[in-house]
Formats: sequence, C-alpha cells, structure tokens
Amino acid sequence: MRSPDWMTSPSTTITSMSEIRLIPGLADAGAGDPFGDGLISRLANEIFAGSHQAPSVPEVPFTPPATVAGAPAHVPSSPAAPAGGSRDIDLSGGFPSSHSPDAPPPVHPTVVGAEPERDVPGGSTPQGGHVPGSSDSHEFGEPYSYSKGFAPTSARSKDGDHFELPGIEPVDLGSQFYFIRELDAPVVSNGLEIPVVPNSGFSGGGFDVEGVRRDFPALHQRVNGHPLIWLDNAATTHKPQSVLDATSSFYGRDNSNIHRAAHTLAGRSTDLFESGREKVRQFLGAADAKEIVFVRGTTEAINLVAQSYGKQHIGEGDEIILSVLEHHANIVPWQLLAKETGATIRVIPANDRGELILEEVPKLFNARTKIVSITQVSNALGTINPVQEIIAIAHSHGVPVLVDGAQSTPHIPINVQAMDADFFVFSGHKVFGPTGIGALYGKSHLLESMPPWQGGGHMIRDVSFEKTIYANAPEKFEAGTPDIAGVVGLGAAIDYLFSVGIPAIAAYEHALLEYATAAMASIPGIRPIGTAHNKASVLGFVIPGIENARIAKYLDQQGIAVRAGHHCAMPALRHFGVENTVRPSLAFYNTHAEVDALVESLHQIARR
Repeated sequence: MRSPDWMTSPSTTITSMSEIRLIPGLADAGAGDPFGDGLISRLANEIFAGSHQAPSVPEVPFTPPATVAGAPAHVPSSPAAPAGGSRDIDLSGGFPSSHSPDAPPPVHPTVVGAEPERDVPGGSTPQGGHVPGSSDSHEFGEPYSYSKGFAPTSARSKDGDHFELPGIEPVDLGSQFYFIRELDAPVVSNGLEIPVVPNSGFSGGGFDVEGVRRDFPALHQRVNGHPLIWLDNAATTHKPQSVLDATSSFYGRDNSNIHRAAHTLAGRSTDLFESGREKVRQFLGAADAKEIVFVRGTTEAINLVAQSYGKQHIGEGDEIILSVLEHHANIVPWQLLAKETGATIRVIPANDRGELILEEVPKLFNARTKIVSITQVSNALGTINPVQEIIAIAHSHGVPVLVDGAQSTPHIPINVQAMDADFFVFSGHKVFGPTGIGALYGKSHLLESMPPWQGGGHMIRDVSFEKTIYANAPEKFEAGTPDIAGVVGLGAAIDYLFSVGIPAIAAYEHALLEYATAAMASIPGIRPIGTAHNKASVLGFVIPGIENARIAKYLDQQGIAVRAGHHCAMPALRHFGVENTVRPSLAFYNTHAEVDALVESLHQIARR
C-alpha cells in the first residue's frame, strides 16, 4: 500500500525511536526482499513522523523507555512447539510450510534509539465548498471538500467493482492494508469460500516469538494436562513481566493519591501517572497529552462521548451513523442517547465477506447527521474497516467521527492525527496492560467545549453552593481518584510494545494469520465467518452439525483457550445468519506450532 504523500514526504524524518527490536535480517534486506522493500521505512514514517512534545507535567521530564526489564531476548530461534512437547499433525492436507529447512539461520540485529516520535506537523485546511442552500461553515471541514491526503479514492462496491464518489477529485490513499499485496485466488474447502488473507511475502520466521513468550508468565502453565495455548486475545491479553513489576512496584513503593499533596510519594505518584498519559499520547500519535482522558476502558470512553458531546449536540430528529459490525459497546450507548433525545440511528451495511460497503456511506449523510462512531477492526470478524476514508467522507459533511480502537491498537500502528479522528478510544487490557484502564483521545477544541459527565473531586477549580468552576480537559473528565496503578501498568505495556516494535508485531501477526487461515481451510465442513480481504487477528468459524460450545470445551480439554458465543456483536453475526461462533484470535506471542495444535484438535472434532 502506498502511503499518502503527507506521511512519506522527503521532509519527514525520523529523529528518534525507542529501542525497537525489528525483524532479524531487516537491516541487510535488499530491494528484492519481500520484507525489506521499503516496508519498515513506510511503516515507521506512518507512525513516528513529527516533532517531540513536552511532557504534560511541568518540571517532570519524560524519560524515554530504555530496554524494558525482561524484554525479548533476541537469540536465533524458530517458532517452536509450546513447552511440554510438540503436537505433530499430518501436513499432507495442504498446510503451508512457513519455514524452509534449507534457509540460513536468522541474524538478529537491534535498532537502538530514543522514544518514537508520532506527531504529524502542520496539517491542511479544507478548501471551500458548501452544502447547497446553506452558507454555514463547519467545525469538522467544509462539505464536499477534502484536506490534502484525506479524500477517498475508488473503493470496492458491494459487487466487488470500484466506484468513484461523485464530484470529488480522488486522492490515492492506496487500496490495501499497509503491507498487503495482491490477492490470490480463494482457498476452497468443501465448496465453501475460505477467507484469503493477502500474501505479505513474509513467513514470520525472523521474529523472535520465543523471546517474547518468555516475558509472559501466564503462558507458561499447564491447563488440563496440556501447555496453555491462549487464543482468546480478542477478549483480553496476557501481561508481560514488566507490566506486573511496574504495577507491583507502584503499590509497594510509590502508592499515593495524585495532585493533592506536597509530600514525596504524592510527587512520585503524580509523575508516574502523568508519564503514563504522555506514553499514551505517543502510542496514539496525538498532538498533546491534554488530549488523553483516562477512563475504565473502551466502553466507558464511548459512553463519555455519547453523554457529554452527544447530549450537547444531538437532539430530536438528528441522526447517528454506526456500522453493522459494531461491538455492543458502540451500539448501546448511542441507543440510550437516541431514546433520550429522539434521535435516529443509521447503519452502514456490509457485504457477504463482512466488509463495509463504502459506496453506501455517503448516502447515509444529510443535514441532520451529527456523529459517526465506527470500529477500526471488528472484534467478531477481524475486518479492518476503511476508517480513514469514512472520516474523510464524514468531514466533508461537517460531521465528527469516533473510532473504536479496542481491536486495532494491539495489532497495527495508530496515528490519530494522520487518521484525522475526532475521538479515538481503546482499552488497556487489550494491549497487554491491566484491566480497568483505558483512554479516550479527543481533539483539544472538542474536549474543551464538552461539559463534564461526572462530578466529584479533582475535576474542579472552585466549588461553592452557588456554582462550580470546572477544570480544563483532561481533568474535567477524570472525577475522583483514578486507577493510578492501572495507568502505570498501561504505560509499562506501551513501553514493552515499543521495545518489541509495533511494525514488527504487525508484520509477524499478519504472516501468522496467513498461515492459520490456510491451515484451517483443510478442516472438513468448516465455515469461516468473516472473509474480508483486509483482516487482523480473528479466525471466527462454525462447523455445521457441531455445537460451538462443544468445540470450545473440547479445545479447552486440550489446553487451547478460545471463545464461543456472540462476542457482544449480535448484529454482525446475524448478518451471516448465525447467533454465535467459535473465535480463535491471535497475538504476537502465538506461534505456528500453536496454530498447528488448534488445527489438529479441530480435525479430531470434525472426525467424531
């Protein structure tokens, strides 16, 4: 995928990076190497462009993460079976081989630097344009005009053809996910179309997955007599030792409330808390740490926007746009608001692969459209939605967009400025951090204009019985004592992801998804649910005639953890005529051998 010009401009330079351990051999990759052909430089430009922003706490310098204690040790290795012995299976059914026995041993260089920079300098102002019959200007961009780099180009229609948005000069954003190549022919098993994950040309063999796995204590246990194989990562992720240590150290050494005392421990606690905010800023590529609001998770973040921004701007007869692929957390809050205000919800449809029909999006907008709220990656299907193009369309109508990043942040680089999202939300426990903590990103002018949604201490400047003067954002939305230890743990998780390298994680996971998709195609009768061309992590399926709960229980007996159910995405699954699925979901600590064990067990179930 060719990155937009504003992301790969010759003037954009990477001035510093955190210690990012990239894929071995990358430094010596030539132009013909599938993984060296400009891939990492393009990815790095996407997420590390810009200049450094000062920490949010005066006189408290933000120390870039050095090598994280317990971070992956990079020694030559190949993906191996989990501890406790291999689970050999017959590969004659067509499982792809990800490693060549004749391949030379990998070399493991380490790229060392400081904290990654994620700011996008400057920014284009939309040009001209207006809604017919109206001279109003729009806070989110003029109607039917696009900032440079944000106009959608041709996109797939529901029939697979391409279309052009009328009256809009297209800007090439690239048609595919950042390292995805042209599609091959679909894999077919028993007459069913199996999702084709485009071939990246990278096997994942150079990524030191065993080094990563050593950092996650929970992975080294036995369940029902077998080594644990954790394939429920879309529900929650396990935590590296550095996150456990950071949280424990806070409670054992630095525990204090923040911003409320002159003593030493209060200062240390405040420094750690605000350092965590700065790390989230860099993780999301936000312009200012004041644009980061801490919440309990994605669900609370969406509710905050619905109850604060929504109640302020949405009234009777107004419209909210969602998609059919949303998690319930991005449906129910808007339904509650719509019921209270008399607003209406409109839904972006999907095709039979589980891809949003982009040509239908402009048709949903009118003068009463007030907000779009959309997931970047579907938790039930793994579909990667074209959020940047949807944002461009919405902004051309003067409509803000909230992006649910709960399922994208663990897997792909994020830059909210490049995306031009108005709001972006995610949960800590999805990105290898603690439960009960998450973050809301909001553009500064939006957060400052929004009323608080909860009252209490910390979020005020002055209180009397006559009136209260509220603090500015983000404190205005952080009433009471926050989850300080959760923020510390989330910051440690971000440090860990930076130390491994988010582009390297994305490439490895994509290769693993390719492998798993092809391997699962050999299972008799399997019906994949969600066959989008652009996918991340999720491998949902059903096997007709076998209950999903029975499949999940059998896998659990083999030590394999997957989820069976509706995954809080009933409309998405009902689009495929099913009420629930079995959902294995991958993370960067999963291995080819674990995929083999899953497929072997599913073959055993199918034979019964």
